[in-house]
Amino acid sequence: MNELRAERLQVMLSPEELSAVDDFRFKHRMPTRAAAVRELLKIGLAGLGLDAKAGVKSSDFGVFDRGPEGHTQGTDGAED
Repeated sequence: MNELRAERLQVMLSPEELSAVDDFRFKHRMPTRAAAVRELLKIGLAGLGLDAKAGVKSSDFGVFDRGPEGHTQGTDGAED
């Protein structure tokens, strides 16, 4: 698998949430928690009708406009 993973995401979970991730991981024989979280994100996004293929960026979903160097821009065109 030759996926680009250049971004790190830190997430705080409650003990119950962590247990649910671990249960999913072990039930599906996944090697790491990170792999389980990535799969759960794909499942959740697919449930919303969104595609989470490698190379798809959050900016592709149109939540914010991006400036020339990737900075977010508000509706007035000024950088945030």
